[in-house]
Amino acid sequence: MKRKLVFICLMGILVTLTVNAQPKVVAHRGYWDIEGSAQNSIRALIKADSIQCDACEFDVWLTADKKLVVNHDDHINSYVIETTSSDTILNQKLKNGEYLPSLDQFLDVAKRLTIDLVLEIKPHKNREHEKEAVKMILDLVKAKELETRTSYITFSRNAFDELVKQTNCPILYLNGVAPDVLKKIGGTGADYHINVFKKNPEWIKQLHDSGLEVNIWTVSEPEEIQWCIDHGADYITTNNPELVQKMIKDPL
Repeated sequence: MKRKLVFICLMGILVTLTVNAQPKVVAHRGYWDIEGSAQNSIRALIKADSIQCDACEFDVWLTADKKLVVNHDDHINSYVIETTSSDTILNQKLKNGEYLPSLDQFLDVAKRLTIDLVLEIKPHKNREHEKEAVKMILDLVKAKELETRTSYITFSRNAFDELVKQTNCPILYLNGVAPDVLKKIGGTGADYHINVFKKNPEWIKQLHDSGLEVNIWTVSEPEEIQWCIDHGADYITTNNPELVQKMIKDPL
């Protein structure tokens, strides 16, 4: 009887570990690769939530007159965001006909949804401008009561260091530094391109052993999705969230 109970307990633990090992799905710039949507649009955020993605990744810039806006590139329709006023930037249309959203508008919609947020702070040419952007972003996320649903990513070491100083929210670095370096500088996880991890597959275990999370981007092809699943990614950032969801649910 005791052996049977031990066996049942062990099976329960294994099942729990298997469930916990399943990666979460992050919609890269929202769920945009469908009709009526566009990268970093409010529609893409809503669509990502509607298919129950775990998180939506999006990009934030600070305009010349200190307004936070959501866009991937440093420009839109030939206007450089960092050196252009918000009146001009927010009057530009995305490919689906929406106006480029302010961060305030984007977060207001997110607050009505259940999806988590992965907010990328883009590298600004003006370092002081970038520092100001970090503080403004953190203040706005707090004001919207979205701190528990938001994590931060960036390529900028300047912005990364400011985040480490100013918030206890998850901070994942986008530059492919070694796990021991990432731990030392204060990151809570690595958000690296899949090629970085393929070149250094041992980093995944090292990161986990150090208590750090692993997010892999941008993974949209079946072979690469399966590689991430097999190697224990915590998060998969993808342009094809429904395929990732299907492959996690129905493993090979």
